[in-house]
Amino acid sequence: MDKLNLIAWHGRTETALGGVSTQRAAQMHATLGPRNTAPPRDGDLLPPLWHWAAFPPAIPMEELGDDGHPMLGDFLPPVNLKRRMWAGGMLRFRAPLRVGDKLQRSSLVRDITEKEGAAGPMVFVTVDHQIFGPAGLAIEERQDIVYLQIPESYDPPKKRAMPEAPVLRQDHATPATLLFRYSAMTFNAHRIHYDLDYAREVEHYPGLVVHGPLQATLLMQAACAHKGRVPDDFHFRGVHPMFAGKDLEIAAVEEDGALALCTGQGGHQGMQATAIWEDTQ
Repeated sequence: MDKLNLIAWHGRTETALGGVSTQRAAQMHATLGPRNTAPPRDGDLLPPLWHWAAFPPAIPMEELGDDGHPMLGDFLPPVNLKRRMWAGGMLRFRAPLRVGDKLQRSSLVRDITEKEGAAGPMVFVTVDHQIFGPAGLAIEERQDIVYLQIPESYDPPKKRAMPEAPVLRQDHATPATLLFRYSAMTFNAHRIHYDLDYAREVEHYPGLVVHGPLQATLLMQAACAHKGRVPDDFHFRGVHPMFAGKDLEIAAVEEDGALALCTGQGGHQGMQATAIWEDTQ
């Protein structure tokens, strides 16, 4: 890897304007919202993590890579590894956002780290985001992206067992239509989520991969329903890919006043998350 080249991307910034319209909120609700409930309307509170649909990357077709992601080398560094994953992240909620708000996102490439793992070279890119609404800073967010070589065959990571005595447990269906809708609403063209031939033949997954942010959103919804309000902090990280067509199990245990959640399939975890409330109300 060209270290000097990657170092040049430290501290790179970009700004985006966006928002979640009433129409987009209705689409999100139709896909992720509780059944038999009305979608949020203009001025209603924006459910947590729906801001991921607020800044669709309007990249021309000719600037997309073979995997469907925008080509690297503009805001993100030109990493010469072909598999990209949203490995995890952290969010701190400062102020509520509402449907129809005009939003601004300021982004910074905070860190680029090269490592050598069991599967070969890896590059971790950490991006900080600040989301501003009408009342000022609303969300502080860290996004962790990892780049890997595409293996010659599917080589899953070590499996981690689901919790034995969860305080909540629910199942969520993952049809291909759910993945398609989430890709469409976030304008995410990454082909592993909707192009089965690509997922199998190029990246060597056994099926369509459930988005990390989609799993995080489902875990956030479970946390909010369990506690009755939005957490102050939310951390998540992927530990094993999850695939479309199999129910996604959601489970949680209480740990030191926080809620430790995870998704899973076949008895093992896919994404881990921690929701933290700073007071006991």
